[in-house]
Amino acid sequence: MRPRSLEEFLGQEHLVGPGGVLRRALERGVLHSLILWGPPGSGKTTLARLLAEAAGAQFAPFSAVLAGIAEVREMMRGATRARAAGRRMVVFIDEIHRFNKAQQDAFLPYVEDGTIVLAGATTENPSFEVIAPLLSRLRVYRLERLTEDTLVRLLERALSDPKRGLARIRARLEANVLTTIAQLAQGDARAALQTLELSVALADEDASGVRQLTRETVARAVGYRTLYHDKAGEEHYNLMSALHKSMRNSDPDAALYWLGRLLEAGEDPLAVARRIVRFASEDVGLADPRALELALTARDAVHFLGRPEGDLALAQAVVYGALAPKSNALELAWQEVRRAIAEGADEPVPLHLRNAPTALMRELGYGQGYLHAHDAPDAVTAMPCLPPALEGRRFYRPAPRGLERRLGRRLEAWLAARLRRDR
Repeated sequence: MRPRSLEEFLGQEHLVGPGGVLRRALERGVLHSLILWGPPGSGKTTLARLLAEAAGAQFAPFSAVLAGIAEVREMMRGATRARAAGRRMVVFIDEIHRFNKAQQDAFLPYVEDGTIVLAGATTENPSFEVIAPLLSRLRVYRLERLTEDTLVRLLERALSDPKRGLARIRARLEANVLTTIAQLAQGDARAALQTLELSVALADEDASGVRQLTRETVARAVGYRTLYHDKAGEEHYNLMSALHKSMRNSDPDAALYWLGRLLEAGEDPLAVARRIVRFASEDVGLADPRALELALTARDAVHFLGRPEGDLALAQAVVYGALAPKSNALELAWQEVRRAIAEGADEPVPLHLRNAPTALMRELGYGQGYLHAHDAPDAVTAMPCLPPALEGRRFYRPAPRGLERRLGRRLEAWLAARLRRDR
């Protein structure tokens, strides 16, 4: 059922729809090296084939999983011969992100001089996986997951095609069964077609030989739905980012949803717990210190119980964090401290703040002028504690939310008391 022409291709309208850049290239037979970046089953290989066919070029598929440097060099020699004979070659590299630096380097001169048109396909962000010299010579096109409506159209086409599809097998469909298959496929055309094929094969026949395709049959064919997720790839970071930002935006429903997506896809629950702990310090901070306590307790619960028993502890920490008052004052203060140090604020500790355990140190002035806070009213003295070059510098500025509202008032009172005593 692979599309044989642009008219048969479904989805990716932003690339192959009216006015789309790849549609224009296909219609004009214009070839250029590119990377097709998108999720599984979104049409990467098909688009590369259509590009080669439209330009009358030789299509040479190449697997990054199976090939090494020797195979790369042999193919480049073939491409050089093809070019000398007046034919262009489109070298299609599936899973280009699996090539190491040396293998990617081997393509550079041939892409540079036009011996080959390189078409790479990847499910990973090419910014992280493809070396910069090669990436600069390629155009990157992002493919999106196919929508449910697109997948339903694709399935209907497969059921009605008598030559390449399943039209020769008579089937009666339960209402919305194709929508169910589309939902389970998670935007993957290949997965949708495979599920349809197996479902039809497993469907029971009635007395007239018609197969009854029901949602129960689909459930048997699918067995267990595996959510699209790659612990080492971009989708891992996308889901983690969605969880973090939902909590930051005080949206417990969205936060719980993204937590569920991560855990049901097989993410390490301790990795999720680490993100929640980070959130509690970074986005709640001293506005509600209980958020950090609960995040650490949830981490311990997950470590002690494992899954699925520990999931609820993570859910508890996520909801609490989402509903807690938010403040990044602590993070901003820490960033400012690090910036000051990086800019050269690394003066010696003032003498009055140093301990003086020996007579020599006392003679050198260690500890002289130190004011013991507990001897002063409210335990606040006018003694400066920053180096002279930073005296009076403010790093921590409490937010007017949660506990930090009280902390801010306390801090201002102490600053005022310190100023009075200094005068």
